[in-house]
Amino acid sequence: MSMQSIANIKYNADDEQLLCKIWLFTRFIVPLPPMNVKTNSWKAWMLAARPKTLTGAAVPVMMGLAMGYSQLSSLNSQLSSFNSQLSSLNFLPALLCILFAFLMQIDANFINDYFDWRKGTDDEHRLGPRRACAEGWVTPEAMRWAIAVTTLAAAVVGFPLIFFGGFAMLWIGVACVVFCFLYTLLLSYIGLGDVLVLLFFGLVPVCTTFYLQTHTLTLDVVLASIACGLVIDTLLVVNNYRDRDNDRRVGKRTLVVLIGEKATEGLYLMLGIVAFLAGGLFLCRGHYFTCFLPAIYLFLHISTWLKMKRIRHGKALNNILAENARNMFVYGLLFSAGVVLDAFL
Repeated sequence: MSMQSIANIKYNADDEQLLCKIWLFTRFIVPLPPMNVKTNSWKAWMLAARPKTLTGAAVPVMMGLAMGYSQLSSLNSQLSSFNSQLSSLNFLPALLCILFAFLMQIDANFINDYFDWRKGTDDEHRLGPRRACAEGWVTPEAMRWAIAVTTLAAAVVGFPLIFFGGFAMLWIGVACVVFCFLYTLLLSYIGLGDVLVLLFFGLVPVCTTFYLQTHTLTLDVVLASIACGLVIDTLLVVNNYRDRDNDRRVGKRTLVVLIGEKATEGLYLMLGIVAFLAGGLFLCRGHYFTCFLPAIYLFLHISTWLKMKRIRHGKALNNILAENARNMFVYGLLFSAGVVLDAFL
């Protein structure tokens, strides 16, 4: 049959549905052809760095800075009657915090890429995005050097924070580096990855960023940091939910593998709900924007949860992962905007 005769075929609505199903099959079931990526090229390193994951590093710092701004504004308001005023946000430690967070995220991505390749976790059964070492885009030796360079760069960027927050910043930085390695080497394989996310994408970055600006900690910022950690953990839950069959096959006992599919779906929903309900404390303090603006996030989170339950298996869950990353960033923006608005009004 010629191409012209094919083009002249008329089809009805049922045929259109069949074509859609064929497209979905080829999009999500049939393996994609190899990408044209030159070994150790700039494109290869960009793929290995996973720039889309940097939103997860940016959100905690953004929330910590917003709460720091609110705290300083409140203190300035109280001191105005004494003709005294504190400075506003300190730009340099804020910049160092975001750069350190970005470098540590890239470092974690390199470490995860290299060691999961060595353990054989990233094989042909993987449903998620392709990984640099497994695909041969980056040689193992080059990746080892990249891990060393990014770790050193993060240390260089983070070290000056000692001058703004004292030697406690040194131990926080050391802990970040150590657990960056421990996540892939051990903790993610024994169901403790979610605990690490709560600590190092919630409590540590939000509280540290806030402390560097205000030199104090409050119940509000601790609560906000926990909410932040819960929101970002939803990303890990979706990732492990997608990979649960392969993780079970290779002996990676993530929390999803340990508690099962149905419990994971419930956990995912509750993480977003609890994060939103944590804003109740801000309502008690009269911070209405901080409390209610994240309700938009909750709506998005529930919508994503319903889609996740409907899809359940396969590469289509990569779309849920992308949606979840968007939701996470929306939460950070809404919460931060609410904090700043409440500081003004």
